[in-house]
Amino acid sequence: MQYRKFGKLDWQVSALGFGAMRLPTKGGHNRIVEEEAIAMIRRAIDGGVNYIDTAWNYHGGKSEVVVGKALQDGYRARVKVATKAPIRLYKKQDDFDSHLDEQLQRLQLDYIDFYLLHGINQDQWENIALKLDLLSRAEAALADGRIKHLGFSFHDRLPAFKQILNDYDKWDFCQIQYNYMDIENQAGTEGLKYAAGKGLAVVIMEPLLGGKLANPPQEIAAVMREAAPNRTPADWALQWLWSQPEVSVVLSGMSTMQKVEENLASAARSGINSFTQEEQAVIDEVRRRYLAKTLIPCTGCAYCIPCPQNVAIPNCFKLCNDGYMYDDLDQPRFQYKIFIKEDARANNCIQCRACEEKCPQKIPISELMPKVHSVLGEGKHY
Repeated sequence: MQYRKFGKLDWQVSALGFGAMRLPTKGGHNRIVEEEAIAMIRRAIDGGVNYIDTAWNYHGGKSEVVVGKALQDGYRARVKVATKAPIRLYKKQDDFDSHLDEQLQRLQLDYIDFYLLHGINQDQWENIALKLDLLSRAEAALADGRIKHLGFSFHDRLPAFKQILNDYDKWDFCQIQYNYMDIENQAGTEGLKYAAGKGLAVVIMEPLLGGKLANPPQEIAAVMREAAPNRTPADWALQWLWSQPEVSVVLSGMSTMQKVEENLASAARSGINSFTQEEQAVIDEVRRRYLAKTLIPCTGCAYCIPCPQNVAIPNCFKLCNDGYMYDDLDQPRFQYKIFIKEDARANNCIQCRACEEKCPQKIPISELMPKVHSVLGEGKHY
């Protein structure tokens, strides 16, 4: 195992972290095969992994319980544990402490090493975290020893990421979605470097985009095979991340022992600035081919919003494009239903064309919105 600097802390983190969001299950997502999951977590620790990441809601609350069991028999002393405050569930300030205390019980821990405000976006930062003054509760938990370090995980645009970093100067770390297809999405490469420049450790989630980059379409996989016949797409994606000095640890949500072994082997080969120019050229070509599969030439500039009808135009386009880019429409359809509010979905477009006057790409948005909704909201094809 290779180890890396963890921000400004005097501690070295393993290149690979174990993400306990996709543990092996049978008969449903919340039915973890405990014996197998515990064996996998312990094998990762035996292989040098020293960072375990879970959350309140993973596997319907069962992930923290299984992680706690896996860390018995001396394994706790060999790792740092990260879990997350489910701030979306909070209605009052006391909810911070009641949830934290229950998490300590689930995990069978006296303290949590790394505690994150979970999945913050700008709205949640302003209307939950700041309004409920959760930072004072977190600081109290730091003072009494229930948590050792405070951070946040993030899903929003770069300006919101910078605002959250700048509004509070006591963050020790943050967690962002980042991979070779997300260099300009969410925090992106600029956010990664901005956080690292402030001395924060940066934890990477979704390095394989939920497994999509591990199983690319055949025409894209062929580019990688031609460059290195015996190298897996997952290894390409992971090594690209590990080569960047601003990356502290890369989380992998492993669901089989085989994936644990493969990722341990990849991590052992990792190194800062190890990616060659030739390898970068391969990734650039892979990215170009993915982007060529998009249906709608939207760059996400957001000049088209606000829409008079409140339609989330860039988000709707991105979900539709992602579905076709990665040959997987199930996940974008789920996200459309869960994360796009009903009054912001594409079917609310009234073809007023106000957005088209502002679109630098001259996209016929009013014509495309019904098609986008038919794909994402009605399960049809474009």
